[in-house]
Amino acid sequence: MQKVKFDIQGMTCSSCSSHVEKATNKLEGVKSANVNLLSNNMIVEYDESILDNNKIVQAVIDAGYGANISEEKKNSKSKEEKQDNVQDNIRTMKKRLVISICFLIPLMYISMHHMFYKWFGLPIPEFIKNTFDGVENAITFGFTRFFITTSNYICK
Repeated sequence: MQKVKFDIQGMTCSSCSSHVEKATNKLEGVKSANVNLLSNNMIVEYDESILDNNKIVQAVIDAGYGANISEEKKNSKSKEEKQDNVQDNIRTMKKRLVISICFLIPLMYISMHHMFYKWFGLPIPEFIKNTFDGVENAITFGFTRFFITTSNYICK
């Protein structure tokens, strides 16, 4: 019996880790497979005469996730690269948040302008009333909201 640690990519929830674990446990020769969602890895104990690492990796790939054999001796450079990736992800998420808020404000004002007037007494510009109020302006109202919403996704 051989015990090997694999790095798994693409898992986001416990259902994902369960799916990977089931796909690996179905392989002939696998004694046990334990997936850790938090560390994105899996430890597999298997009979090396029946199964090899490539078949396990292929089973995980067939399940819809990425896998490779974990390197236990990772140097500090790879840790720095991971830290840079985390910082890039944080920067990207902050940018997406700012863009979303920039599109949210006009979308909320156009969609809820009548409520802002009733509840808070905020004035409504005349062109907003003429362009978006009433049944005759329903298509303009709908397409404007659609355009603002899809522009948000395009800008990301």
